Amino acid sequence: MSHYLCHEQPDLLEFETFVVDARPGAVVLARSALHPGGGGQVSDVGTLSHAGGIARITGISVEEGRHWHLLDAPLELDGEVQVAIDRDWRSTVAQLHTGTHILNALVYQRFAGALVTGVQINGEGLARMDFDLPDADNDALRALEAPLNDVIRQALDVRAYYVSAAEAKAAPGLIRSLSVAPPPTSDGTVRIVDIDGLDRQACGGSHLSNTAQSRPLRITKVENKGRRNRRVRIELV
Repeated sequence: MSHYLCHEQPDLLEFETFVVDARPGAVVLARSALHPGGGGQVSDVGTLSHAGGIARITGISVEEGRHWHLLDAPLELDGEVQVAIDRDWRSTVAQLHTGTHILNALVYQRFAGALVTGVQINGEGLARMDFDLPDADNDALRALEAPLNDVIRQALDVRAYYVSAAEAKAAPGLIRSLSVAPPPTSDGTVRIVDIDGLDRQACGGSHLSNTAQSRPLRITKVENKGRRNRRVRIELV
């Protein structure tokens, strides 16, 4: 997990920068406010204005610690550029990611601390979470839709802060994945996302600042995935 500019300045959706490296169809920028994705979340997308026109940023490829911004044309750019992040895409992903944290909190509370085994969040308004729930009643998971949306309506503040990696490992419930722990930042800290009075857990993703900023969510399907996993699919309404 890194300290991303999008974490420190989540409202920075348009900015100027310059190209520090390029190959056909991709650039490394001197600074970037796009979220690079990871942990099941897709990256931000947007547009890049350059001396010859405008290209669309379709994703980010992290290679040896460098963030290559992928373009929709085989351009090889240099010089100064202007970047605009797709606001609707960022908002959709942030709503879904915050929604998955609410769902995770409800499952953790009501199913004896069940852990997450997988997650996928995309920009089309769909997400899914997998839980280690070998004995769960799928109808009980479907019934979480009402309390999930009740939390959204409660307008709970969502904040982020950093703790030491040792504190994150020692505090029960801060790390919810069954097999993968978020890597610490270069200064040895871990980012914690706190939904006021409901949930705290380590996460490097995009989030809302208040649950009421989200549209309602619908649980569309609960599936058995293997002997232990239950997959819960959600969508924005």
